[in-house]
Amino acid sequence: MAFINFVRDYERIARFRLGTFEGMMGPGIVFAIPIIHQIQKIDTRVTVLDIPRQTNITKDNAPLDVDFLVYLRVDIDNARKAVLEVEDYTSAVVGLATTTLRAVIGDIDLDDVLSQRDRINELIRTRLDSETERWGIKVTNVEIREIDPPRDIQEAMNRQMSAERVRRAVVLEADGTKQAAITVAEGEKQSAILKAEGDRAAEILAAEGDQQATVLRAEGYAEALKAIHVVAQGVDANTMTLQYVDALKELGAGESTKFVLPLEVTKLLGNLGGLASGNDD
Repeated sequence: MAFINFVRDYERIARFRLGTFEGMMGPGIVFAIPIIHQIQKIDTRVTVLDIPRQTNITKDNAPLDVDFLVYLRVDIDNARKAVLEVEDYTSAVVGLATTTLRAVIGDIDLDDVLSQRDRINELIRTRLDSETERWGIKVTNVEIREIDPPRDIQEAMNRQMSAERVRRAVVLEADGTKQAAITVAEGEKQSAILKAEGDRAAEILAAEGDQQATVLRAEGYAEALKAIHVVAQGVDANTMTLQYVDALKELGAGESTKFVLPLEVTKLLGNLGGLASGNDD
């Protein structure tokens, strides 16, 4: 036992005086008188414990081989507990981690164990930390390295994964066909709507064209009647008589032997006869 001990920043020394605990010393120089003082050095850095591989049974009775790492450190404020409360805290944490893993895995189904590794890590860390706190040990992290199911379970899982991939492919293909059919139907619907709107617009344009043509024809007839009326006001009875005579000549040149003449024409012929008698006199 050295009389003078140099304690690093990450170390602490538990000093006993004739078997009585005096306290945690350091960092710096710590004196220890041989025979009177006994010391025990503690490292407060994070330590990694490799938990050996072991077989665990899941909730649905599937055996799994699991190994993992535990990261821990001695709490500086409670370093005395790591000396006074436990003989070998490293061995104690290894044993506690082993039983904790079995308890956690035993409450979870196989599929969840394989797919929820982070959740299992956190469960183990929380349970370990709550137990090791009484020893002045802080569990900072837990990492599962390997999970190995038996060969028959692994083969069954591979078949299940293959079936799942096939199922997803079928579902995706069905969804694609469905979406394609919907797209085609939507396209046909839009095409029918556009065609109906086009036919409606064409019919409206055609109706408007007919209306405008009818209006123009009516206006043309009205203008023609006005022109005829104006011209008719300047035509006297003799002029009309001569027009009827020309018409009779054309009728006479035809092959028909019977003619139906309006009353006005017979009156005009009578007037024409009177005009002829007046000329003879």
